[in-house]
Amino acid sequence: MSTFSSPLKIILIDDEPLARSLVKEYLRSFTQLTIVAECGDGFEGVKAIAQYQPDLIFLDIQMPKINGFEMLELVDNPPAVIFTTAFDEYALKAFEAHALDYLLKPFGRDRFEVAVNKFLNRKNILLPPSFSEEIASPESQNRVVVKKGQNIIVLPLHKIFYLEAFDDYVKIFTAEGFYLKKKTMSFFEKTLDAHQFVRVHRSYLLNLQELTRIEPAEKDNHLALLKNGTRIPLSQPGYAKLKSVLGI
Repeated sequence: MSTFSSPLKIILIDDEPLARSLVKEYLRSFTQLTIVAECGDGFEGVKAIAQYQPDLIFLDIQMPKINGFEMLELVDNPPAVIFTTAFDEYALKAFEAHALDYLLKPFGRDRFEVAVNKFLNRKNILLPPSFSEEIASPESQNRVVVKKGQNIIVLPLHKIFYLEAFDDYVKIFTAEGFYLKKKTMSFFEKTLDAHQFVRVHRSYLLNLQELTRIEPAEKDNHLALLKNGTRIPLSQPGYAKLKSVLGI
């Protein structure tokens, strides 16, 4: 077993106390690992990761408030992740997220130790953890989770006016202003309901519920006018797509 000069920091994020207790019990044989925090939901998890900067987290996927994938989206530099969950339907998504391992509940000590040793060997050869930005969970079809300052906000889709590309981020506009999300426009185009959100331009996705009319612009171009007065340029393919969705 690998040895380290200082203990590696671990955070447990799971809404089931019994599940956290089991992980704690199994971790007792790994003296080089120290649990620095336990969290019962993703909100607590985001705060704890920022505070303690752990080397590894054990993360449940289905939790109250926000799920494990949504929580990871809010972490600037995610640590190594071992998912612990009863829902094997998420296995593929977990590995797409470059999770170190995936433990399906109920798991035994032997399987747990395989996962932890994988982490220790990874640390030993200095492979950095990585996380894909383009993970979509079922909840992302009806909400978007964003972070503003220290606050985590769950936005229902009906509150979103439109989305705009902004360098490596997407601006999400609502009545309260805009929020930044480190995703791509392609991600939202694939994830959001195509009957409600339409990609009308390379840089814009609009909520059809906010559209009031389509206006002509110079050189045979068009603009979409929203209820709040915003005018969004329509590309020619976007204009054709919008007309098709509207049935005109």
